[in-house]
Amino acid sequence: MDLLIDSDTHLFEPSEMWREYVDPSDRDVALHMTTDDLGYTWLMFGDRRLSLGAPHRPGDVDGIGIFRKRLLDGLPAEFNLAEFTASYSDPAARLLQLDKAGFDASIMFPNYGIGWERPLQHDLRATLANMTAWNRWIVEVAAQGEGRLFPVAHLSLRDSAWLEPQLQALSDGGIRLALIPPSLVDGRPLSHPELDRTWAAFVDHGISPVFHVANQPRPFDEAWYGEDMEGGISPLSVVFIWTGAALALSDLILNGVFERHPDLRMGIMELSATWVPQQLQMMDGGYRHTARFNGESTGLSMMPSEYFLRQVRVAAFSYELPKRLIRASGDIFMACSDYPHTEGTQTALEDYAAAGLAVGEHENGFFGANAAFLLRSDQPA
Repeated sequence: MDLLIDSDTHLFEPSEMWREYVDPSDRDVALHMTTDDLGYTWLMFGDRRLSLGAPHRPGDVDGIGIFRKRLLDGLPAEFNLAEFTASYSDPAARLLQLDKAGFDASIMFPNYGIGWERPLQHDLRATLANMTAWNRWIVEVAAQGEGRLFPVAHLSLRDSAWLEPQLQALSDGGIRLALIPPSLVDGRPLSHPELDRTWAAFVDHGISPVFHVANQPRPFDEAWYGEDMEGGISPLSVVFIWTGAALALSDLILNGVFERHPDLRMGIMELSATWVPQQLQMMDGGYRHTARFNGESTGLSMMPSEYFLRQVRVAAFSYELPKRLIRASGDIFMACSDYPHTEGTQTALEDYAAAGLAVGEHENGFFGANAAFLLRSDQPA
């Protein structure tokens, strides 16, 4: 049987990680964490608050709400963040957690790192400096993970002179996944010819780009979302959580990037999965209709859905009924827990079994092989 792989967990950054791993010349723009007079810990950029350190317990969304209500009411925090999250940062503790959950391995996204990219989008030096710091740290985490912990790099496509050495260092360090935003790159779509070298570099270095829920540039005008809530999230950003990834993948497929780079592999995690069957249908229908309407060939050798099925893998929670999704779209989905976030679970395998999809059923890709495909476990190291 293939390894059981949790395709979406989170690795918490120690409070001084960015300052410790950033280039010395960029220490002035390094992120850091500070605790206020009431005991609340914040991720900071200079004197600007970017996100709130909260008491994540799997399955306890209400607990975050109670914690945040105390903040809004001006009451002191009731826990020490560093002590509370210590095990979420420690590779040895994460290995023990994997054993308890029944998984063999896990893919690990940033925690605070998914909250700061959009607020710093106008400061490219700070963006790249802090991504570099995370990328250096996770190479060390991976080395301590006994081949079971797979941290995800954090990358920007805005500076190829920075990106390509990052990919080389990450590949040398055994990192096989990289978080990127499903958004325009300084006004250019992801399929822009100037980015073709970038996609080739991902393939050449054996790294799969992935989309994951994060505070990144949004697919719709900012006016739709309202004012940012300090320590909170916009309801509209949750309702339309999948749209950025759907748009980005449609652009990459319909405009030929997957045609030109058949070994470019991409993952989608924590951006829901129920939209995938409809998206496959809409891409194929739109492709056929516009080709007939415009009276010209689009230059693709396959239907859009076929590129998606060949090169994309999507995480699906148990409540999304993944067995039904597999029947509708094929065996392209992956198991995930989102551990240790509050919206996640400590009992993912049991949850899937209760939803009708148990380990050992014929959809083997769901519990391991599809995540391994993104990790390129089918290729020599």
